[in-house]
Amino acid sequence: MRAVVQRVGSAQVEIKGKKHAAINKGLLVLIGVEDADDTEDARWLARKIATLRIFADAEGLMNLSINEVAGQVLIISQFTLHAKVKKGSRPSYIRSAHPDKAVPLYEEFIDFMHAEVKGSVRCGLFGANMQVSLVNDGPVTILIDTKNRE
Repeated sequence: MRAVVQRVGSAQVEIKGKKHAAINKGLLVLIGVEDADDTEDARWLARKIATLRIFADAEGLMNLSINEVAGQVLIISQFTLHAKVKKGSRPSYIRSAHPDKAVPLYEEFIDFMHAEVKGSVRCGLFGANMQVSLVNDGPVTILIDTKNRE
């Protein structure tokens, strides 16, 4: 699984012109599922994101996690995170999992995030055309790949 984690002052997702979900201070998580992913990847990623110390403490240092700042999370599925652009100009999504595999893992990831995060966890709609808006705080943007656990 791949995730782009952004620290935000606020974020929201619209579907068909209507607000679907919104958060205030917290994390916007774009999540992509590939064929090689499994439940352990979803569990590990949720724990990693929930414990990332990327919020400022009283001294302005990034020492606090989402739970320590009572933040919220907005999760958006994004299969394009597994795009390959080595050949030509059209990205290939061959590594992205098909919905029959991706949807259950995406839903498991959401369940794990609910278990790990004290604040509210909201999400977009898998496979929908979504318009996501955010106020990136910092900016702070972290890339995480469960197949490259550095």
